[in-house]
Amino acid sequence: MERQLKASALEQEVTNEFARRSAEYAHMLENVTASLETQRKWHRDEIGRLVRSHADETMILAARRALANLPRDEAAARARWTRAMQINSERAKPMAGMPEHAHPFAGNPDGTPEERQAFSASRRNFLALMFCLMVGTAGLPHLLTRFYTTRTVNETRNSVTWSLFFIALLYLAAPALAVLVKFEIMGHLVGQRFDALPVWIAQWERLDPSLISVSDINGDHILQFAEIQLGADIVMLATPEIGGLPYVISGLVAAGGLAAALSTADGLLLTIGNALAHDLFYRGESDRAGAVRRVMLSKFALLLIALLAAYVAAQRPADILFLVSASFSLAGAAFVPVMVLGIFWTGVTHRAAVSGMLSGLGVTLYYMLVNVAEFRAYWGLEGSGLWFGIEPISAGVFGVAAGLAVTLLVSLASWPNQLAGLITKDTKIQKL
Repeated sequence: MERQLKASALEQEVTNEFARRSAEYAHMLENVTASLETQRKWHRDEIGRLVRSHADETMILAARRALANLPRDEAAARARWTRAMQINSERAKPMAGMPEHAHPFAGNPDGTPEERQAFSASRRNFLALMFCLMVGTAGLPHLLTRFYTTRTVNETRNSVTWSLFFIALLYLAAPALAVLVKFEIMGHLVGQRFDALPVWIAQWERLDPSLISVSDINGDHILQFAEIQLGADIVMLATPEIGGLPYVISGLVAAGGLAAALSTADGLLLTIGNALAHDLFYRGESDRAGAVRRVMLSKFALLLIALLAAYVAAQRPADILFLVSASFSLAGAAFVPVMVLGIFWTGVTHRAAVSGMLSGLGVTLYYMLVNVAEFRAYWGLEGSGLWFGIEPISAGVFGVAAGLAVTLLVSLASWPNQLAGLITKDTKIQKL
């Protein structure tokens, strides 16, 4: 099915049109000032022509709105046209750059040097991301605290077994659902006339065009795969309607996703608040007043962290998928190396544990920040900041290695002091 779409003459017409638009934006970026002035002049002339011909008021209003929507200055024009050029360039690729379903990675191991390099980089990034997700799951703070809710070791083992079962079920169901949606769109949606498209497409497009949008690029009034722009969330939200279920089921799916997100956020906020209150204000008192004071302080810390998190989320610093995956990398790099060494090696010292957590967290944050385009532009950094071609979303790979190395080195360096302290204690005990 994918090969048929790639070989389709209608699909190639659409991709050629996207390539033409990308080249047009590239030409406009060569002289932004002149191009912006040309655009403004064309729209003014178009408004004048419509007014002189006594055209319909809606057409005149649309032309004036198009003139008002033009970039206001050269910087805004450059940013908007660069983004449009990149989007059209991506959509000009066959299948919008999406690899064939039978190919797990991009590129081709038996192709040109560029394709082999793309294949190798894609495989490395996939393995790195899987490593970060697995290690990060083991290091998420709100999951670690759940081990204290069971009474016995046997109950803990049973709890972990059932948790792994449901996690595996979720991880297997998600890609299966994506494959079914992909087959439904390619097999039944592509090739229909625009006036015969399902109602759910227009409904979701009105709700949020970033979820799904369709446009007749080549003017044949028939929907091609390259004319569909899908957001990641639509795969889950529109699945009930794609399967013929009523619209209310999509609302229940969205409500379930929101409830899961709030539950996760609630667990994280409670864990962060309790940890801050215990680590910063606990002085060893075990009386009732001290316990009440810690509870009150944890609530204030929870409120402050919630406000800070809401502010950061309102800024939309990155895509939600990147932020979630980054949290796994940060949790895995900060906690897992020290946790594993602390369980299986008695030589870990307090100083080594703190150093390992800080180094793992620091390396991960540095790798994420140094590969942000705005950060590199501000500091004048040129070229690529990637190590071994690993994307910033999988920065935990380097953070875990740094945390392990620092914890081991600091622990080994602290052994002489520990040994001297033990000898001193033994001497005092013998004197007594």
